[in-house]
This record gives sequence, structure tokens and C-alpha cells, in this order.
Amino acid sequence: MAHAINGTTGNFATLLRSNVAARLDGVRAELAKRRVYRNTYKELSALSDRDLADLGISRASIRTISQEAAYGH
Repeated sequence: MAHAINGTTGNFATLLRSNVAARLDGVRAELAKRRVYRNTYKELSALSDRDLADLGISRASIRTISQEAAYGH
């Protein structure tokens, strides 16, 4: 009987570790996307209006471009 309990506990622990690992991977992926957004926004915002114009970017579109770079929408 003790063997059956240990087997069940082992499976639960494995599932729990797997679930926690999957959630951590998701959080890491979201943090990486957020980092891409912030870096893109920061770099584009630092450019002069003339540099942005040379790239064909308006200052008003920096947020949208940063979102597309990070999240793909």
C-alpha cells in the first residue's frame, strides 16, 4: 500500500514541477517581449525628428512600432 502512495505522490510532484516550469517559461517569454518593447521604444524615442523622418517613422507611431516588434500585432 505504501508503494502505491509513493507512486501517486511522485506523479503529483512531477506534474507540479512541470506546471510550475511551464508557468515560469511563460513568464520569462512575456518578460522578454516586454524587454523588446521597452528597448525598441527607448531607441526610437531617442532619435531626433529628422532621423525618424529619414526612416519614414512619425513620432506618433513609435508606440505601435514597438508593440509590433515585441508582440507581432
